[in-house]
Amino acid sequence: MILGFDTSSAHVGAALLDSNGIVAAAHEDMARGQAERLMPMLEEVLAQGGASWQDLTAIGVGIGPGNFTGVRLSVAAARGLALSLNIPAVGVSLLEATALDTPGPVLACLSAPRDQAYVQSQGMAPSIPAQLIAMSEMPDTWAHPGLTCVGPASAQVAERLGVKTLPARHAPAEAIARIAALRWRDRPPRPAPLYLKPADAAPSRDAPPVILE
Repeated sequence: MILGFDTSSAHVGAALLDSNGIVAAAHEDMARGQAERLMPMLEEVLAQGGASWQDLTAIGVGIGPGNFTGVRLSVAAARGLALSLNIPAVGVSLLEATALDTPGPVLACLSAPRDQAYVQSQGMAPSIPAQLIAMSEMPDTWAHPGLTCVGPASAQVAERLGVKTLPARHAPAEAIARIAALRWRDRPPRPAPLYLKPADAAPSRDAPPVILE
C-alpha cells in the first residue's frame, strides 16, 4: 500500500494505491496554506481508503521541479513519515509523473514563471533532459514526428513547436504513487528536491564589512 502526495505547485494532492489500483485520492488547488492542509488531507485519504499509517508499505513524494517552498514541504514530510514508520520514501520527478502512461514520444511540460517552462522528454531520440527553458528559446528541432505535449504548460509549448497536446493521464499524486510502487523495493535514496531554477533570493552584491582590529 503506497501513499503518494505532492505540493510542488499551487495545489495539494494525495493518493492511496494498493495492489488493485488507486483506492482513494484528493486534489485541491491552492496557492497558500499547503503546510496546514497537507497532513489533514493525508489522513482523510487514508480514512477514505480504509487504511491507517501502519498499513503503508512505502511513501511516494513529488520532488519538483516547482515552487521552492512547496517542494521542501513535501520532501520534509515524506522523510519524517518514512523515518517514523520505518518504511521507504521514493522521490518522483513531476516531469516523469506528468508523462506517465502517455504513449509515443512525449514532452512533459510544467508551468514556470516569466514565460518559461520545465520540460523533459520520454521516448525521443535524442532525448531532452529535464530543464527550465524560455518559450521563445525552444528549438524547432524539438518538433519530433508524432510528439505529444502533456502537462499544465503543454498548450503553450505545443503551439510553439506545432505539435499536438493531450491532458496527463493521471493526477500528480496518483502518478507519484504508481511510480513509487515500482521502485520502493530498490532501496531508493532519501527524497531530495529537484530544483531546475536558481532561488529568487540572490546573495548581496555589496562588499562585506571590513573588520578593524
